[in-house]
Amino acid sequence: MSQLAIVTTQNVTIHFQAASVGDRILAYVLDWLIKIAYAISVYFVFFVAVGIEDWANTLDNWSQISVYIIFYFPVIFYSLLFESIFEGQTLGKKMMKTKVVKIDGYQATFGDYIIRWLFRLIDISTNSGMIGLIAMISSSKTQRLGDMAAGTAVISLQNKVDINHTILQEIQGDYQPIYPQVIKLSDNDVRIIKESFERSVVQRDYQTLIKLREKIEQVAGITNKMGNDMDFIRTVLKDYNYYTQSM
Repeated sequence: MSQLAIVTTQNVTIHFQAASVGDRILAYVLDWLIKIAYAISVYFVFFVAVGIEDWANTLDNWSQISVYIIFYFPVIFYSLLFESIFEGQTLGKKMMKTKVVKIDGYQATFGDYIIRWLFRLIDISTNSGMIGLIAMISSSKTQRLGDMAAGTAVISLQNKVDINHTILQEIQGDYQPIYPQVIKLSDNDVRIIKESFERSVVQRDYQTLIKLREKIEQVAGITNKMGNDMDFIRTVLKDYNYYTQSM
């Protein structure tokens, strides 16, 4: 599966796996089974048992069409409805643990879902879905034409991204920062500091910790008030996240 780089509002790049063609096809099949089950249930419960079909047959053609559209509305607009309600997921996508996202990292909008839904006429309904299949196979992000037009991609949620793979630090809601000067650091600075710090702690490399502390003091103009280099660097990382999350 290809990898997608999603940039968060903190300019943190998180990598996701694009959903495979197989996962997307299976999600589509599951959605179709759900739609078929709904259509059959509606037909036997309302049109046969309740007698809607006999009543509809007494109406003119346009009225009959309107009746069928009302009852089968969830089938006709299935993907549009569910992706809008569940923020990029249909029931099939939920089962396959995939989701529609914008390739720039933002949540897809209702307008994006409409574009994807409209392009289903080309991607899926034309030539038995061959156009969409060829587009996904040819795309580095496994996008069908609807995704390309909407600027979206379908990602796999099976590989969760750990917070340790980013510059993010978990901080409590009542956390009180100590070093406001940390905002002088860049995201790249903090990423390097965090990676070097965690590696040094595991390897008990105290010389690198000293160098990290000195570099932070030099770049950010901070004086270590903690005494212990490890506590100081941990505090710097937390303070940076505190201030950048508040901006």
